[in-house]
Amino acid sequence: MSDAATPPAYLDAVEEVPVWLELNGAPAVTWMCTPAQLDELVAGWLYGEGYVDRPEDILRMRPCTQELGFWVDVPREKYETVEGAERRRVLASGCGAVTTILGSLSAVPRRRTAPTPPDTARMRLLFKELFARGERYKETGGIHAAALSDGESLLFHAEDIGRHNAVDKVMGAALFARRDPADLILLVTGRISGELAYKAARARVAVVATPSVPSTVAVDIARAAGMTLVGRAVSGHPQLWQVESRSPSVEGRAVPR
Repeated sequence: MSDAATPPAYLDAVEEVPVWLELNGAPAVTWMCTPAQLDELVAGWLYGEGYVDRPEDILRMRPCTQELGFWVDVPREKYETVEGAERRRVLASGCGAVTTILGSLSAVPRRRTAPTPPDTARMRLLFKELFARGERYKETGGIHAAALSDGESLLFHAEDIGRHNAVDKVMGAALFARRDPADLILLVTGRISGELAYKAARARVAVVATPSVPSTVAVDIARAAGMTLVGRAVSGHPQLWQVESRSPSVEGRAVPR
């Protein structure tokens, strides 16, 4: 038998499991995700949706012992405020069938100060470190990653089959560490969708960067939030979507009109 016909010792596949959340006694969400850093996933999702602002707002978080799931309680007034908000449930552009809830642009939280222009050369080094940390990515290539950085180092890092889940995980890690994500840089390995931009705006991060590109909805949300987006961040010509303009500026060359 030739080598080409010899089956491999194992087949590469990235782990994906359902994890449910029941919030204040009602079903809230079921994630299809990588089964790691699940406490952070829950906390980051609650933070991104507006149910919590600090660790103390999570009154109870109890994991199910029979399957992957959590029972969580948050303050009733916060729960009722979020549930009563005028928001639309949409099928998001995440990995798989992802449902998210987005409000109007007028409801997007806005930063109090303009973000400092990012150091794109330093950002390329941060992405290099992000890729180097990706153990699951090295094994299969079928995973996303996210990180929060102060511009000098990676403070929190997570991997997940869904890029939105990876963002929730790093936000949850920051929440548990009592590190305010405001003014930090969010690095993601996939495109910046509207859902990710809204999560970043809720956290009031200064910059969201990707080796890919943002969506048009993400650009609109970033403008409303006073946040900078960086596309093609690891290339020689990163694209900066600044607050004051919907058109990107491109380092090292003119922008086609």
